[in-house]
Amino acid sequence: MTDDRSPAFGALDARARAMEGPNPPDRLSLRDHVVTAEIGAFQHERGHGQRLRFNVVVELAPAGAQESGAEDDVDRILSYDRLTEAIAAELAAERLNLLETLAERIAARILAAPQAARVFLRIEKLDLVPGALGVEIVRDRSAAPAARETGQGPRAAVHLLLRPVLPARVEGPAVVVAPAPGLPLPPVATSEARRHVALLALEQAAWSLAARDPALSVVATRTELDWALKRGRRVVWAPAKLVLDTPGAPDTAEPVALAAWLADLLDADALVVHGGAHGAVAIPAGCRVPVRYA
Repeated sequence: MTDDRSPAFGALDARARAMEGPNPPDRLSLRDHVVTAEIGAFQHERGHGQRLRFNVVVELAPAGAQESGAEDDVDRILSYDRLTEAIAAELAAERLNLLETLAERIAARILAAPQAARVFLRIEKLDLVPGALGVEIVRDRSAAPAARETGQGPRAAVHLLLRPVLPARVEGPAVVVAPAPGLPLPPVATSEARRHVALLALEQAAWSLAARDPALSVVATRTELDWALKRGRRVVWAPAKLVLDTPGAPDTAEPVALAAWLADLLDADALVVHGGAHGAVAIPAGCRVPVRYA
């Protein structure tokens, strides 16, 4: 591979001059791929999408490039779809604050393919200022972190509490969803503010519930959830971050809707409702997880 990184996105003739020598690497590229997504650390960037432009160049491992070209076998090459799918998968996984984080995750996903040796990646925001603001990274397969795990390990149960009373027996792996505290919330003028305030109330309820049992811990992110459940832990979910940062999450802070959504998200083996008889709550019609009452 060439050590000159600057021509990755340049004109073909500039790249050709920089890559003079024996056996230069083949490259796969995606140019000016524009996607609308919600991303950003500032409050004014929340709640609506902005255009992101992606430019990706992948240097291919020599053996894979030679074999694929010789045999003309589509199953042996790095598909162009791998680049767009990596972008779409990471944008769908959770809402991020930083382009740098998004770039790292996309690069790691691409480098998980055996044909990829090095990735040049540029991401630009197109709607914040005249022109573009962005980040550019280069990642090498030899130094790249392993792609994030997508497997769940043991399937968990999601336990929805209708009253702030811990069940006598909850076996792990399990996620407990606390009930709304039932206290008056401060008056606010907008639906977005009401949702944030109600989610913060659920966060307080989660911490209060967990404090009653030293075996319970509070988790807020998908990474924390996956880590705990793979180890058979019992946890209480503080929902604000995951709900606000995940595309397609419910636009409500109602615990029943959130518990059903979380059960679907985790592909849980059951949604267990504590503190009410069968039919005591209306489970959202789209919930794919079996519901039990305890």
